[in-house]
Amino acid sequence: MDIPFVSFESSNKIIKSEIVKAFDDFFNKGYYILGQNVKSFEKSYAQFNKVKYCVGVSNGLDALHMALRILEIKKGDEVIVPSNTYIATCLAVSYVNATPVLVEPDIQTYNIDVDKIEAAITPKTKAIIPVHLYGQACNMEKIMQLADKHKLYVIEDNAQSHGAKYKKKLTGSWGHINATSFYPGKNLGALGDAGAITTNYIEWANDAAILRNYGSEKKYYNDVIGFNMRLDECQAAFLSVKLKYLDMWTSQRQEAAKYYREGLKGVGDIIIPHTLPAATHVYHVFVIRTKVRNRLQEYLQKIGIGTLIHYPIPPHRQKAYKQSTISKKRFPIAEEISDTCLSLPLWPGISQDQIEKVILNIKNFYNG
Repeated sequence: MDIPFVSFESSNKIIKSEIVKAFDDFFNKGYYILGQNVKSFEKSYAQFNKVKYCVGVSNGLDALHMALRILEIKKGDEVIVPSNTYIATCLAVSYVNATPVLVEPDIQTYNIDVDKIEAAITPKTKAIIPVHLYGQACNMEKIMQLADKHKLYVIEDNAQSHGAKYKKKLTGSWGHINATSFYPGKNLGALGDAGAITTNYIEWANDAAILRNYGSEKKYYNDVIGFNMRLDECQAAFLSVKLKYLDMWTSQRQEAAKYYREGLKGVGDIIIPHTLPAATHVYHVFVIRTKVRNRLQEYLQKIGIGTLIHYPIPPHRQKAYKQSTISKKRFPIAEEISDTCLSLPLWPGISQDQIEKVILNIKNFYNG
């Protein structure tokens, strides 16, 4: 592959010596579960995210699941989620036997359409999960106003938008209790699975710390029926190293996106990403839309340019939800996005030459 969809080569080269040292320290200390590395990363990430508390957990899905359990959302309750989200957002709601209620996105930003949320609220609604999709912050001001009006909880799904802001306030710091993922491909990615909960409420942070560890605060004493959802001590050490570089890597993503935006403007029927004036975009992925998506992807693949589709099948059309109430409706905007979106190569350290090659070949495709 001449230009892969994603590459860790550049970022790994920068941090390799620090990662090796972090592993050596972890290995030699002989303390492998919920040790100082986890505590240190939790403190650092809370400071980065401008929240009081961070609780490291095993992955982003477990973070969402745990947040819902902490808020005591259960069977018979409804939780509003975007219709075009990755399925993990819906799965977490299903894990607590609640019902995901899908709301269509804004066709320009791909984030949940705040003007459509209120119509979906019923007496059974207990929470809203806004997803900062592809790296752009949702309109959190309006979402929090709606939640306050209807006495609902907000759980931000911050898996794709570390460092993004709405009106200068960071994603992951708006909601009551929020979930994030540090899957390797995320903007802040571990070298394996990892995730976290962020909140400003100490009681919920304490609940999360107990739930993740078999329901235990003191070894062999179990206060509640908990889970094994702990952040790995080794991954916490790696994340602490990478967190120091996140702002630099975010700037590189934004600069790469700027080249794409300038180079693809007016090319064929391509729709380039739109960012709300009050929001920032950290470009977890750079998503274009075109009616000839499949043909374009095949063309780029043949000449060695990697792309991905985020996401080819929206949740309501997934086989997993075939018997669910969400499969009984059509969500045309989510379907249109899934049928036309294409994510182009983008990672920290991608060169201008590589971007220009992608742009040139997209232009060649449209020129015939």
